[in-house]
Amino acid sequence: MANPVSVSDVLIIGGGLMGASAALFLRQRGRSVTLLESDLVGRQASGTNFGNVRRQGRPLHQLPLANRALAIWRRANELLSADVEYLQSGHIRVCYRERPENIAKMEEYAAEARHVGLDLELLTGNALRDRFPFFGPDVLAGSYSAMDGHANPRLTAPAFARAAQRAGAQVFENTRIIHAAKQGTDFVVTAEDGRTFQAPVLLITAGAWGNKLSQQFGEPVPITPRGPNMSVTEPVPYAIAPAVGVMTPVEEETVYFRQVARGNIILGGSTRGPSYPDQYRAYVLPQNTMKQLKQIRRLAPALANLNIIRVWSGIEGYLPDSLPVMGPSATTSGLFYAFGFSGSGFQIGPGVGETMAELIDTGTTSIDLSHYDIARFQKVES
Repeated sequence: MANPVSVSDVLIIGGGLMGASAALFLRQRGRSVTLLESDLVGRQASGTNFGNVRRQGRPLHQLPLANRALAIWRRANELLSADVEYLQSGHIRVCYRERPENIAKMEEYAAEARHVGLDLELLTGNALRDRFPFFGPDVLAGSYSAMDGHANPRLTAPAFARAAQRAGAQVFENTRIIHAAKQGTDFVVTAEDGRTFQAPVLLITAGAWGNKLSQQFGEPVPITPRGPNMSVTEPVPYAIAPAVGVMTPVEEETVYFRQVARGNIILGGSTRGPSYPDQYRAYVLPQNTMKQLKQIRRLAPALANLNIIRVWSGIEGYLPDSLPVMGPSATTSGLFYAFGFSGSGFQIGPGVGETMAELIDTGTTSIDLSHYDIARFQKVES
């Protein structure tokens, strides 16, 4: 075997928000870290998503992780010595008149979430219109979380990676790993150009590419790549503080938007487009953008006449139950996973990094990871 480029305590494959934040928190615990990214840090799902820092709407069992993440978001600028444009400006999730049964679901969720540290205010009728006059007539009710908000995904993962570097981590971009194996007590991973890296602990945070690595350890997962449909409008006077989304079982209706301080409206949701991990390409389909705009106008008619100035997508990895793989390998000691966040990983990302660092460093964590065990897919297959 050729001499490795680096030997460290922990190797991390995948330089998105999960991998970059894990690198920083592992360095804070005194572990030497090598972070490997096949492209540029934060280029894919971590940098192309909507930027929602929302807790509501998540499974109740995920709220402790979301709460841990929120504590990090609140001190992000100080922690990272960088502005990631985090605004704790609230998040409101609404339902339409044609599905009034969703009000009861909102009430039930709010009652249960309150026991896990998430306070939600339910608004209907005049109270909703007085607080948020931009909603269209089809909007029936809303669930408002004052402590949630949004941030800039294009800035966040790179800021964590730079902070990790300043703390002593090694970061290698444009390093596409094609093979990983455990040799004796150490993992040895090999890049496309022949370089090797070595460590006794391996953390795979490779997003939609996670299965390409996990299957090398006998743990394949049924991950599906998809591309978010994202748009941004021309700037207009700042008037909408919270991030806004729709609670609905109909994919086309699942739109959301937020306004940034510069005045632009960021739009997301509705029908997803194709993405191709092997080609590192994702595409925005014009018809999907038109569907998105139709639903946005229904949600907030005042946005109807704004001009779209840019569209984009990225490569996200989705699992059948929409839950990530997170925790230790079921086959190989010293191997850990955190990938497949199914379009919902941005808010919890820093909490994932801190949790994985805690788990790797101490062997345990206070966060319940049982729902994310990779072995659940092997059980299904058998």
